[in-house]
Amino acid sequence: MTSVVVHYQEIALKGNNRPWFVARLARNLREATADLNVREVRVLMGRIEVVLGDTAAWPAIRERLARVFGVANFAQAGRAPLDVDAIATAILTDLAGRPNPRTFRVSARRADKRFPLTSPQIEREVGGRIKEARGWKVDLSDPEFTIHVEALTDDAFYYFGKELGAGGMPVGVSGKVACLLSGGIDSPVAAWRLMRRGCRVLLVHFHSYPILSRASQEKTRELARLLAQYQFHSRLFLIPFGDIQQQVTLSVPPPVRVVVYRRLMMRIAERIARDHRAQALVTGEVVGQVASQTLENLASINDVVSMPVLRPLVAMDKDEIVAEAQRLGTYPISIIPDQDCCTLFTPRHPATKARTRDVESAEATLPVTEMVTRAVAAAVVEDFLFQT
Repeated sequence: MTSVVVHYQEIALKGNNRPWFVARLARNLREATADLNVREVRVLMGRIEVVLGDTAAWPAIRERLARVFGVANFAQAGRAPLDVDAIATAILTDLAGRPNPRTFRVSARRADKRFPLTSPQIEREVGGRIKEARGWKVDLSDPEFTIHVEALTDDAFYYFGKELGAGGMPVGVSGKVACLLSGGIDSPVAAWRLMRRGCRVLLVHFHSYPILSRASQEKTRELARLLAQYQFHSRLFLIPFGDIQQQVTLSVPPPVRVVVYRRLMMRIAERIARDHRAQALVTGEVVGQVASQTLENLASINDVVSMPVLRPLVAMDKDEIVAEAQRLGTYPISIIPDQDCCTLFTPRHPATKARTRDVESAEATLPVTEMVTRAVAAAVVEDFLFQT
């Protein structure tokens, strides 16, 4: 079996724009498998074929394709001439040495309606030849083993079983966003969710080095490296925030400090987003999870930016987020102990319903524009490629 048949689902509904979405998916598949001896990635009728080279290793191919957004499912497949005898012969050749199932069926799809046999007829003809050759029992409703056949214009694919894809939309079709990445559990999941909707995600991390250790930066680098497996290239902005927090501590009443911190972070992230042509900000905030995430505080935090703020986890509970982080592989990184800038200089009793006028009055004592400009200028930018 020298091909992989890739199926997509959501982008099939894109009407006149579908060729553009499919082309982007094919491009992402090429990038994801560039170092795995893939000879070609070809767009066919309603599917994409990944043509494997002689030394391509299926386990590595499978691992890469499973992370490409836009893929509904995929399967290692063989090709045969568009003739039922040739299809059955090729299938029987590849079945050699496989254990005998209790029951089987053939499931066929006819992509080109000009082929004289309908899908049920292909199933009966090919299935009959396999039954005769192997003596297997047919079960159309609940088979133990399914052989898939896809009839195209000139030839056919056949494969045994399907691998589940990542779903969603191909990265790059939905524009660029900037995600505030704390190093905790929530924000990497939020970033991943936007990637799955086709966005390319810039990562913005605020740290308090040298007041605190470099631990949060190292964690964030590991998260950026892991997330690059899904979007191929992660760009991380490391923003020194400790001096800003000290300045806020000296001027702002304790109850509203957390909201002021967050408002400053949003301003800085928005400046970076605009400088790099991103169209929205992303956070891992969840309603009611901590003091700064009440509806009143979220509204006050939103007031200082004009671009959309996306919160993909806003209605999830912690157990759901943890389960998703574990599945993605970000959870073991996120729980490494560190000294996070969000906990530095945090008051004992932060306001849960900060009034906008109180926050604005507190900020009036700060050189906000200068602080934002200085933080953006001090940002360290690092890039991570998925193969490294």
